[in-house]
Amino acid sequence: MGCCKNCNETLNGEYCPACGQKDVDLERPFFELLGEAVSEAVDLDGRAGRTIRILFTQPGRLTEEFLAGRRKTYTSPIRLYLFISVSFFILMAWIAARGLLLDQGQSIDADAPVQAQFVSDQMPRLMFLLLPVFALLLKATFRHRLYFDHLILSVHLHSAAFVILAVMLPVEKVANENLAALILQVVMLGYFVFYLVASIRRVYSISWAGSIARSVAILFGYLVVFSVLIEGTSSFLIISD
Repeated sequence: MGCCKNCNETLNGEYCPACGQKDVDLERPFFELLGEAVSEAVDLDGRAGRTIRILFTQPGRLTEEFLAGRRKTYTSPIRLYLFISVSFFILMAWIAARGLLLDQGQSIDADAPVQAQFVSDQMPRLMFLLLPVFALLLKATFRHRLYFDHLILSVHLHSAAFVILAVMLPVEKVANENLAALILQVVMLGYFVFYLVASIRRVYSISWAGSIARSVAILFGYLVVFSVLIEGTSSFLIISD
């Protein structure tokens, strides 16, 4: 039986009964400590795999489960979003730096580094700002539900969208010339639309027709806000430079 290093309270278990600090033994091999840190960061205790599986096989269920109070079984929405979004933007910055996202007429030497920097520095902040914006659009559509409910769904939808985009965007440049790449993009785009409609139908318990109509309206409003925000940020950065 030891003492808490934070408040010197006698320990009866893994956590201090007074301040709640976890009793961690740092006098261990480096890679063992690193493995534990990574495990805690991405929640590699069985919940992460279960959460990812449910996220993509049963649209809307994670939100439904979280709002119903069944939260211990799954990775928390914010932790899930942070892990997926960080991985996504690292991948996108790497892809952008190699010119795979350039439009026709752009140069890999002049434009790719600028695009990569924008993707790595500005896009994560902008997307984090867009989470509550999407939730506001859901709130305007489903006014009888709490804003918190919409925010949780927004987090789950954006997490899924990042993974879908991570599959679509790397083949963007070759999709016009490669049939397999084009088919992949069409399939993933169709899956995303289905995912949005199915998630809204499940969380808000409405018909397929109602879910399709409201999804189209929400997605249209979101894309308008997204375009204005991206264009405004790009113009501001150009003026600043």
